[in-house]
Parts: sequence; C-alpha cells; structure tokens
Amino acid sequence: MELPLGQCHDSRSWDDDSDPESETDPDAQAEAYVARVLSPPKSGLAFPRPSQLSTPAVSPSASEPRAASKVSAVSEPGLLSLPPELLLEICSYLDARLVLHVLSRVCHALRDLVYDRVTWRLRALHRVRAPYPVVEEKNFDWLAACIALEEHLSRWAEDGRRAEYFCLANGHLAAIDSVLLLQGGSLCLSGSRDRTVNLWDLRQLGTEPSQVLVKTLGTKRNSTHEGWVWSLAAQDHRVCSGSWDSTVKLWDLAADGQQFGEIKTSSAVLCLSYLSDVLVTGTYDKKVAIYDPRASPALLKCQQLHSRPVLALMADDQHIISGSEDRTLVVVDRRANRVLQRLQLDSYLLCMSYQEPQLWAGDNHGLLHVFVNRNGCLQLVRSFDVGHSFPITGIQYSVGALYTTSTDKSIRVHVPTDPPRTICTRKYDSTLNRVCAEGNLVVAGSGDVSLEVWRLPA
Repeated sequence: MELPLGQCHDSRSWDDDSDPESETDPDAQAEAYVARVLSPPKSGLAFPRPSQLSTPAVSPSASEPRAASKVSAVSEPGLLSLPPELLLEICSYLDARLVLHVLSRVCHALRDLVYDRVTWRLRALHRVRAPYPVVEEKNFDWLAACIALEEHLSRWAEDGRRAEYFCLANGHLAAIDSVLLLQGGSLCLSGSRDRTVNLWDLRQLGTEPSQVLVKTLGTKRNSTHEGWVWSLAAQDHRVCSGSWDSTVKLWDLAADGQQFGEIKTSSAVLCLSYLSDVLVTGTYDKKVAIYDPRASPALLKCQQLHSRPVLALMADDQHIISGSEDRTLVVVDRRANRVLQRLQLDSYLLCMSYQEPQLWAGDNHGLLHVFVNRNGCLQLVRSFDVGHSFPITGIQYSVGALYTTSTDKSIRVHVPTDPPRTICTRKYDSTLNRVCAEGNLVVAGSGDVSLEVWRLPA
C-alpha cells in the first residue's frame, strides 16, 4: 500500500470552528455508526494485503556484531577464561533479571559483560529470531527491551496455557465498547452500551462476582450517561468517560468515584486523551477539541480537522494526532497552534497505541500500520497483516508486547517483530471491541456483555 508522506508544513491555525450539527437521536446515530464503520469490507472491494513497504531490519546472523571482549585474562582455567560468546550462551539459560542484578555483582569482568549494550541486543535477537525492533531509534534501550520480550514470551508460552481466564458477565446489560486498566492492573473500568461505567477490582478475581464488581459510576440509578459509553481515559486517579450523549464526565477514584466535572460537547464523543494539563476529545461532528480539566473544564481550542467523524486520537506534550473516517491522519502542534501534517490514507484507522516516537494503528481492513513521528511529521514505515479478517478494534503496543482485537471475534497476542509474530489466538462467540494490558493483566470488552480478563503469571 503506497501512502503519500503528506504535507508537513501546513501553517493554518486551528482556532476556527464550524456550525454545530442539528440535534439527532444519540442511539440511532450510534447504531448507524457501528453498522457503517465497524462492518467488514464489502465483497468485491477486498483491500489488498500489504507487501512490505520498506526493507526489513537485518535479522540476526553471522554478520551480527560480537559483544566486546571485556573479560579479563586469567592464568588458570575457569569460568572467566571462556570466550565472551560462550559466556553469553551460558547466560542465555538464566533469567534476564538474574543476569542483570546478580551476575553483575560477582566481579568486574562479568559486570562489564552484563552492562555491554551489545550483550542485550544479541540476547534479544536470539530470543525472537526475527528482525527487531520495527524501528530502532538512537540509544534504543536493549536491556529493557530484552527483559520485556522475555517476560512476554514466558507468560504466553505454550499458546498461553499458563494464563488464567475470567469472564465477568454480571456487570453490564449490553456490549462493552471501552476498557481501561488502572493502578498497575489492580482496577479496571468498562464502558457499555447500557450507558454505564463500571469499576472492577481485579485483585478479587476468583472470588464471588459481587466482590469483583465494585460499583457503577454516577448517582443515577443504573446509568452513568444518557447514551452509549464509547471512550475512557485516565490521568493518575482521575478518569473521564465519553458518550454518545455528547458529554464527557470526569470522576475522582481517590474520592470513591465521585464526579467532579462535566463537559458538554457539540456531538458524540468517540475518542479521548487525558493529560495532566489538557483533555482532548474527538467527536462525531469531525472536530478535535482541547479542554483544561483542572478547574471547571474550560474549552481552550476547537476545530473541524476532518470531513468525517474522528475515530481515534492521541496526545502528548507536543502533538495531537487524530484519525478519521475520511481516511486522513492529522498532526497538530499543540504549542504553535497549527496543523503540521495531513496524511491521506487508503483506509481509516479505528485504534491507536503510541510509544514515542512510534504510532501503531489498526484499520477497518484488519491491517496494522506502523508510523514513526519525526518532529511532528509522521512517516509510514511498515504495514502488516497480523491475521485479522475484519476491522481491528483495539491495539496495545509496548516495546516487548503487542495485543490486537477485532470484529472477527478474536484477540491475538503478538511479539512486536518485523513482521509481528503471533504467539496466541483466542476466538469467541462475539465481537471483541477494545483491549488494554497493564502489569500481568489483559482485558477486552465483548459484544456479548462480558468483560474478558486474562491474568498472566507474575
């Protein structure tokens, strides 16, 4: 799939706005949206599966640089008299954390070997046996990456047989479209088409269901919003929920989940990003808006950046990136208050996962795309077919793990190599809408009203 790089110097301000759309029934609007956006591609219009868009990274081979020989020469035979390559082979049978925290304290020679960057690069590539990472940045932390990869591979070994599975079906009356893990995976929020946001205590998994479900947020009986809850975001102990009722509600979990603010938007809220100083919304009426949530949420900026609904967005200290049903990806400079880039794509992006400078996104054709952010200009570096036949509805990427969910009723667990290697697939009877992973917990929202939870070995 050949995609243009887009314009990287669009100097237009984005403070201007457009007239609000006329009021519509939120439930009818939501149902029409789901039927249009989340449906698989029509027959006869199948999107071509991607060929590789760029030259893959070099896989580990004989040309791989050797770890520098820093082991001191010894006069008598012993462990330290072995070549560095053999020492690394011996260490490969030991846990990475043990190598880092124990062997490094044995002697200066082993410490030098353990803290050699090439040591961990060789070890990581030996583990995954594929080009990794997809994009290697300068000063890439190979030690942290290797530990994360080994932990992920160990937890999902043997097709995930060690993972405990829980189906929490007693909290909602309709499909769950948004999930969010908090406090290292101890707590979970779920937003549903039954208009509620539920708080779950995942430390109680395996006990009575009534102990796992803590409460439903809000003071109204059996209702958090007046429309489907479609998006969730958090900043420390404060969380927000976006709904088809055209509101964003803010909740303080440190105050027993009490509501401390509400934002009335011009249309249904489809995506959110919550930072310490701003709350960013993407709405059905094609707009991206920035609010200050710290004191009586105030609108700071708003503009119609797209010609169709905004489906996914992310924000950091410098940029806001939004994807739309109009098949564009727009980058905004928060500080300079201007559009930096507008990328025209061949599909629309339904979900994003950002770990600077990489943006991983899933589209409506079931494909995965990797972009790299270079000073506010996104460049598409790779596109992958990871096995989903219908739209990808959820994605979670980290340096050592990759999770995807889809309307094809599956969740797939991958290693983020080039291309990603799928190590576990779970099929269900209904659509899986979102995925979130934190600590040793993975959760996904289901179309059959249940919260799907996997507890991995610690």
